[in-house]
Amino acid sequence: MVNLPNLLSDAEFFSLSKGLAVLTSMITPALLLSASGTFILSTSHRLGRCVDRIRRISDQLEYQIDPATHKPVSPERTAMLLRMLDYSGRRARMLARVMITFYLAAGTFVATSVAIGVASLFVDRLAWLPVVLGITGALFMSYGGFRLIIEARLSEESLLEEIAYVDKSAAKHTAAPDL
Repeated sequence: MVNLPNLLSDAEFFSLSKGLAVLTSMITPALLLSASGTFILSTSHRLGRCVDRIRRISDQLEYQIDPATHKPVSPERTAMLLRMLDYSGRRARMLARVMITFYLAAGTFVATSVAIGVASLFVDRLAWLPVVLGITGALFMSYGGFRLIIEARLSEESLLEEIAYVDKSAAKHTAAPDL
C-alpha cells in the first residue's frame, strides 16, 4: 500500500521552493501543448484546403466542364484531373493521420502535466511517469512534423505536375501553324 504524505505536518511538502518547482515543471508541458495546438490548427487548415481542392476537381470531373472556358474537358485534362485527385486524396488521408498524431501529443502533454503534480506526492514510486509521458509526447510531435514534411513534398510533386501540364497545354495552343 502507498503511504501518502501527511499534508498537515510535513513542512517540506508545503515549502515554497518545492511548490514552485512543481508548478514550474508543470508549465513546460503546457508550452509543448501550445505548440501542439498550433500544429493542429495549421494542419486542420491544410486539410480544409485539400478537401476544397478535392471538391473542385470532383465537380470538374463530374460535369466534364472546364470552369475557365466553359467547354468540355479534354481527355488529357481529365487524365491530369484524375492524377490531381489522387494526389489530393493521398494528402488528405496523410493530413488526417497527422492531426490524430498531434491530438495524441496534446493529450500526452496534458497527462504529463497532471503526472508531474501526482508524482510530486509519490516521488519514489512515480518519478518516472512524467518523463515517459513527456518523451512520448515529444515523439508524437516529431513523428507528426516528419509526416508534414512528406505531405509538403507530395504537395510539391502535385504542383509541379500540374505546372508541367499547363506549360504543355499552353505550348500546344500557342504553337505557330505550319506553312
